[in-house]
Amino acid sequence: MTSSITGPTTGFPGLSHYGASKAAQLGFVRSAALELASRKITVNAILPGSIRTEGLDGLGADTIGRMEACIPQRRLGATTDIGHAALYFASEGAGFVTGQTLTVDGGQTLPEVPDAVVSA
Repeated sequence: MTSSITGPTTGFPGLSHYGASKAAQLGFVRSAALELASRKITVNAILPGSIRTEGLDGLGADTIGRMEACIPQRRLGATTDIGHAALYFASEGAGFVTGQTLTVDGGQTLPEVPDAVVSA
């Protein structure tokens, strides 16, 4: 399942209904994982951060630049970043992983650390 960092991890003014629906998805993932584990079916979620898609094309370079500045890796994610996470969950390597979330956001949800601490 693909959800979003907005809701279960962060909030966004004016989008409480969106955040609530995304948080509900994660409750579903945990419950479904418990219900299906005995059948060896895994259920997990990917929480994408800001991903460069066609939907962002109309925002303009300034807005994209401000978005990138809020991400520790200083770039928007690519759809392939999310695809790699999905491939992991579909692989044998994730066969013992269930009821979990994988946040793919370039560090966007990490707490801010003052530059003085980072450069120390």
